[in-house]
Amino acid sequence: MMNLPSRLREFVRVRLLRQAINQRIRHMEDDVARHAPIPDKQAIIFFNASTRLAGLSLNAAFSLLSAWSLRLQGVPIVHFVCGRGLSKCVLGTDRRDVDAPMPCKHCIQQSQVLYQDSDVRWFEFTPDKALDEVLTDLNVEEFKSFEYKSVPLGALVLPSVRWNLRRHHLSGDTTTKAVYRHYVRSAWHVKKQFELLLDEVEPQSIVVFNGILYPEATARWVAEQRDLPVYTHEVGMGAFSAFFTSGEATAYPVNIPEDFQLSETQNEKLDAYLSKRIKGDFSMAGIQFWPEMSSLDADFLKLCGKFKQIVPIFTNVIFDTSQLHANVVFPHMFAWLDSVLDIAKDHPETLFVIRAHPDESRPGKVSQESVADWAEAHELGQIPNMVFIRPNTFFSSYEMIRRAKFIMIYNSTIGMEASIMGTPVLCAGKARFTQLPTVFFPLTQDAFREKAEIFLKAKAIDVPPEQPINARRFLYYQLYCTSLTFGDFLEEDNIWNGFVKLRRFGWKKLLPENSPVMQVISDGLLNNDDFLLKEKRPV
Repeated sequence: MMNLPSRLREFVRVRLLRQAINQRIRHMEDDVARHAPIPDKQAIIFFNASTRLAGLSLNAAFSLLSAWSLRLQGVPIVHFVCGRGLSKCVLGTDRRDVDAPMPCKHCIQQSQVLYQDSDVRWFEFTPDKALDEVLTDLNVEEFKSFEYKSVPLGALVLPSVRWNLRRHHLSGDTTTKAVYRHYVRSAWHVKKQFELLLDEVEPQSIVVFNGILYPEATARWVAEQRDLPVYTHEVGMGAFSAFFTSGEATAYPVNIPEDFQLSETQNEKLDAYLSKRIKGDFSMAGIQFWPEMSSLDADFLKLCGKFKQIVPIFTNVIFDTSQLHANVVFPHMFAWLDSVLDIAKDHPETLFVIRAHPDESRPGKVSQESVADWAEAHELGQIPNMVFIRPNTFFSSYEMIRRAKFIMIYNSTIGMEASIMGTPVLCAGKARFTQLPTVFFPLTQDAFREKAEIFLKAKAIDVPPEQPINARRFLYYQLYCTSLTFGDFLEEDNIWNGFVKLRRFGWKKLLPENSPVMQVISDGLLNNDDFLLKEKRPV
């Protein structure tokens, strides 16, 4: 193999790895099928058409392992699986060529591996001629508000259109209309097929990936019309960890008891985590955002010395599904940045440093409406007291925070960490951690501007003592109570970032009595319990 060209060697390596990964899945699926008792409970439906194509993504693995565990407890599981069932799926749509063939063959082959001995209900796409006729001449704005037979199809697919096109603002071009049309057609088909499945199975509940991308969002909507419990899942904060909830996973609803306070041991554990994170030694959804973390360079420090104070500004990825929940004060992140720009122009004594999120430039997910584009359009390079830090510039945000008078965020997690560091944080978007008083979060645009003016003019900013305490409480809860770690079952697949393979383990490991994580998931799905690790719950 050493004499083969490098690209061919890589192809062979990946093919052999994929075969080994799938073989292990087949063995475990076979073990589960042989040892599962005769079902004696009401069925649960699992659906995740937006987590993968080929391979095993984290969320696909969370779903698969959870379903296996439930089957071993006598719970009948029905997998609703796409078999060329969508006109265009979210991951398979090529925005550069919307008419390109879908990668259905490899996706179906992977589904056949994952569910070989499972109860699978495949669905295939059938056009609805009456709907297609209605959609023919719609423009993008009409698509957004489009309803068909009382189903809000336009709203259900909007986050997926934005996610696929990697932007928030949608133009009226042919590509955007084509993507929107395909997704509306597909959502309507999912709606009809899922209704038939519910009629047949009469499940106790359904479990879907995040509930925001349109296939799962549509299934969720259908179930909610029947008052069926719907559970959603997303990646958690820790490595190989999941977040399950009866609410919206991307909103991260967490009910932290008012009397929960960190013990000395818990504080030490959190400090150890923060120490690693400040060095850039962490990953999220299997992605290592910071390949390196450098100190502030001499030129930047020299520039800082010319100003009275520094205000770092941390942005988000505009098309991320979290933005759906963040936009409660401002209509979107760029409206907030426009306000920040006005504030900066009124305060030439202050250096404003806008830092783009590293995910904006991630290969395969590059934003098409980026903070970099916004900075160029507003000629930030010509404004003496503004600096723009590109997403692939890896110098330490935490060193900036230490030097800052205060920081501004939209809904970035770094706001919670800055609060823990004792730095005032002015937040403009609803974030996971704004469920508690962790930062300054004005509830109107005028109030945000007013608070910024007060902070800029103040000699010192008094931070309420409960903010850093609550930030620590929330972060600890997020890391060690709500993040369900699947590390006993999963490891990196060494092929794609964010994709995994099964570790070697016996089928009995999936039983609740042998796995705290599976116990939590079983209690949540079968008894409507919270999804907190029991041994981590505060006493």
